[in-house]
Amino acid sequence: MLGSEGILKERKRLQNARPGLRLNSVVKDTLFIFFGIFAAAFGLESFLLPNRFIDGGATGISLLISEITQVPLAILIIFVNIPFLFMAYKTIGKQFAVKALLAILGLAMVLALIDFPEVTQDKLLVAVFGGFFLGAGIGMSIRGGSVLDGTEVLAIYLSKKLGVKIGDVIIIINVFIFLAASYLLSIEAALYSMLTYLAASKTLDFVVDGIEEYTGVTIISPESEEIRLMVSEKMGRGLTIYKASGGYGKHGERNEYDVIYTVITRLEIRKLTVELEKIDPKAFVVMSRINDTRGGMIKKRSFE
Repeated sequence: MLGSEGILKERKRLQNARPGLRLNSVVKDTLFIFFGIFAAAFGLESFLLPNRFIDGGATGISLLISEITQVPLAILIIFVNIPFLFMAYKTIGKQFAVKALLAILGLAMVLALIDFPEVTQDKLLVAVFGGFFLGAGIGMSIRGGSVLDGTEVLAIYLSKKLGVKIGDVIIIINVFIFLAASYLLSIEAALYSMLTYLAASKTLDFVVDGIEEYTGVTIISPESEEIRLMVSEKMGRGLTIYKASGGYGKHGERNEYDVIYTVITRLEIRKLTVELEKIDPKAFVVMSRINDTRGGMIKKRSFE
């Protein structure tokens, strides 16, 4: 999975919660984890397990071992995640580790006690929708301040110890998992499992970030004043203007200009692009994804 950034954001949210809001936060977190457990269990039992597909991360390791040894998945989910829970306690904190332990135990209980029906045997549908429900379940658990898959915790731990990026660690882990799947199961099963992983990752990102994922936009143009009015009045967004100088050409010519920086949602990118085309088609624009924002003229996420 790719929810490590979500884990860190939820940890900060819990630490900064005001006392008067803690009860509501606990109820909301519990509901997120509860529905996340059932969504993940449904994806596993109704799609992945009957068709011998796996996912990435600790869940994928559990599925692979279960397929080879016939040990119940409910037991493996617990034992495979134990080292990651220990790392969570050392790396993130006691509260997070306890919530993660309860969530994983809850998933194991649902897998052991509830028999979900097999929905389809179509391999493409299994890969897409199995990944969808699994990713949604893990994403909701992260929104609740917990995890159902401990690989993200390992990635955070190794990134701090080795100084590498979290995403790179997750990719390396999953490469080994899918190589093992291609050897122990089949190349076809490994390829479909990669589709499952991609579907789960995208769904997880959507659940954690919401449809209004934020994008930071830097705009450089001679028409900075007109663009400023457009962003503030037409789009209703706050912005920051700062002076800058740049060089270009063989002789290092320099220009002084105003740089505009604003934050918009993914749904507003098209509108901004159209408005910029009207004002200055040659404006230099840089867009970058933002993991989280607070305050200012930013809307709340649709899932919060």
